[in-house]
Amino acid sequence: MDPRIFLFVLFGIGLVLAVPLERRLPRYGLSLPMVYVGVGYAIFSLPLGLPHFNPASDGFDAVTLEYVTEFIVIVSLMAAGIAIDRPVSWTHWKQVWPLLLVAMPITVAAVALLGWWALGLAPASAVLLGAALAPTDPVLARSVQVGPPGEDERHDVRFGLTAEAGLNDGLAFPFTYLAIAAVGMATLGGWTVQWFAFDFVFRIAVGCAVGWGVGRLGAWFVFEREADAPMQDVDSEAPRYSTSEGLIVLGTLLLAYGLAELVEGYGFLAVFIGAVTARQHENKSRYHKISHHFIDQIEQIVLVAVLFGFGAMLASGVLEGLTWQAALVGLALLFVIRPLAGLLAESRSRLPLPGKLAIAFLGVRGMGSIYYMAYGQTHAEFAQLDLLWATISFTILASIVIHGTLSGPMIEWVERREGHIHTGADSAMLRLHPYRIGEKVKVERPAKPE
Repeated sequence: MDPRIFLFVLFGIGLVLAVPLERRLPRYGLSLPMVYVGVGYAIFSLPLGLPHFNPASDGFDAVTLEYVTEFIVIVSLMAAGIAIDRPVSWTHWKQVWPLLLVAMPITVAAVALLGWWALGLAPASAVLLGAALAPTDPVLARSVQVGPPGEDERHDVRFGLTAEAGLNDGLAFPFTYLAIAAVGMATLGGWTVQWFAFDFVFRIAVGCAVGWGVGRLGAWFVFEREADAPMQDVDSEAPRYSTSEGLIVLGTLLLAYGLAELVEGYGFLAVFIGAVTARQHENKSRYHKISHHFIDQIEQIVLVAVLFGFGAMLASGVLEGLTWQAALVGLALLFVIRPLAGLLAESRSRLPLPGKLAIAFLGVRGMGSIYYMAYGQTHAEFAQLDLLWATISFTILASIVIHGTLSGPMIEWVERREGHIHTGADSAMLRLHPYRIGEKVKVERPAKPE
């Protein structure tokens, strides 16, 4: 049997079954990632002559992982950004900022400290471990994120998790660059100042600016320049428009990523901000829902391949370097570090306690962690790669099982207790400034006397 042909068959079956399984598996306490990773592990463990895939021992595998996971994170950020109906402002998004400014730095520092103290990692390797495991994942967190645009449903827990995953996947990059810069360094010095000024401040600012600019340009191209073209009929049911709309959005956001990277900004940030910016324009149009569906299909196609690939990694021995201390570090991240950092970040939020607990606990780890680890490996000489890959792979596997099993029941529990909506002033503010698709503030004026 030709292994290449067998992989085509496996991938084809995986694509056909993905949608029905994603709908039915939650009834049994399972998720699509759990099943597909398990299938990938089982098949690649059989003596079928299938290729081994272990980035800890093969630099080419690490490069392949970097490119594949880079693309799926980009697509996932597009889908997440387009799905967010809420207008962007400090007030509307104020539950998100603490997750980025408080929870994420605490997570990076805590994981890095554990890596250095408990695992005996070199400082640079410990920082890379913290940077890779800190961001929550927009790829595997589909079940806890907001739905397609225009669902006319307010859910502050899902919104918080979606916006956090969209933004912190870009904000993990400064810490990855810190780890790369720290390789071979024995003391702090001028290089840390340069890192902060360039990799932290400048690159974040450039990524945000490029994303906003390309998002505005894309919205202008679709809704202004093409106003007289057939695109104006996007509200019709004609299926001929679905492909072109998706292509325009995909092309625009890939442009945002590429331009941001060319000018030394963070492309992930540019993609998410560009998607959110474009989404704010003409929010009544069905264009956004059709575009989201198109991009979601691409995400699911690549996700199937990546999940089978992760199962292949596990079968190829990526966990051979795992120690019980490394396993405890991964579990500590999922059960202690992230929940405590999340609760601290949301301590001043008006979200009820069940909602705060859900946001704090449901910090899914996934493909973004693999990307940052692969990126670090291909851009610097890190020590103890086998231990780093084993720790990250175990943490992702544990997150797939734990969050995949508990996320659905936990969200349902929060909704039963009405803990998914802000109370008090936040709620009143959002009523005055509705963000749901199709809603606009209307001021009723008295009719003029005839």
